[in-house]
Amino acid sequence: MKNPHNTYTRIISEIEKYFKENGFSKAVLGVSGGIDSALTLKLTTDAIGAENVTGLIMPEHGVTKDENVLHAKRLCDFLGAQRHVVPINKYLLDLLQLPWKPSDLAQMNVKARLRAIILYNYANTNNALVVGSSNKSELLLGYGTKFGDLAADLLPLGDLYKTDVYALAEHIGLPKEIIEKAPTAELKRGQTDEQDLGAKYEELDEILKELETRKTAEESRQNQLGLDTQLSPFAKATADRVKKNEHKLQTPYIITLS
Repeated sequence: MKNPHNTYTRIISEIEKYFKENGFSKAVLGVSGGIDSALTLKLTTDAIGAENVTGLIMPEHGVTKDENVLHAKRLCDFLGAQRHVVPINKYLLDLLQLPWKPSDLAQMNVKARLRAIILYNYANTNNALVVGSSNKSELLLGYGTKFGDLAADLLPLGDLYKTDVYALAEHIGLPKEIIEKAPTAELKRGQTDEQDLGAKYEELDEILKELETRKTAEESRQNQLGLDTQLSPFAKATADRVKKNEHKLQTPYIITLS
């Protein structure tokens, strides 16, 4: 990131503009204790005022680390945002009563979707917008759950690669214990993002930036994202993942009849 201060100023301005143009003054977001939601919380409070921002901390007891809940609480309190702790365990138990046994993937994804339901319940009740915390790396890689953590009214970090998120977090002075912890969605015990993705974010971001600038859209369609023998096997696999997950960034396909 060349100029973190300019990036910070631009995002703050865009958040404030979006709320004003859409007639909202209040925001709600999920706060996990991780860097993405921490940075999103800071940017949102700076943009529209901490008195207008609520953080929902939604742990799963037995999976979510206690330190993450503690960090989320402390950050909300330090920034002056209202907060509520809403454990999701009891809601998960109800979904185990379905006529079928959910797969491991379905059970992980339903956790993210339950959190989205809770966020929108609060938003509808309090005339607020849901602010999401997905970053550009996650969006491109499809590392998110449809109608779960990808459900939001705006994404302040949506055009920031994960490495940019770290740079901006350091620039604005987020706590070291949040910046330095291993990023994780905590949809299962011991999970980390980089284990799931197969590489560190620094490596992934280099590949994603290369793919973004490598070929024109037309060349990409004709030549599988413009890949050639100069790309490593992992880079090619990453490009395939980007292509496979494009649907997560699109609205549902509508069959047109006219």
